Amino acid sequence: MYRSKEHRILAGVCGGIADKLGWSPTLVRALWLLLSLLPGPMWVLYIILWIVLPNGPRSYAH
Repeated sequence: MYRSKEHRILAGVCGGIADKLGWSPTLVRALWLLLSLLPGPMWVLYIILWIVLPNGPRSYAH
């Protein structure tokens, strides 16, 4: 798993998760936002993934 360079808004974590699962980055961002509204450490998890996950390869298909 990696942080996406193509589907990045903040750090590319949601884009990387979307790439890994084959989902839309918008869907993953919406789910992450909904989950972050519930009690729990979602923002802490995001920061940890931001630090731990490497940058992914950039696609040159454009």
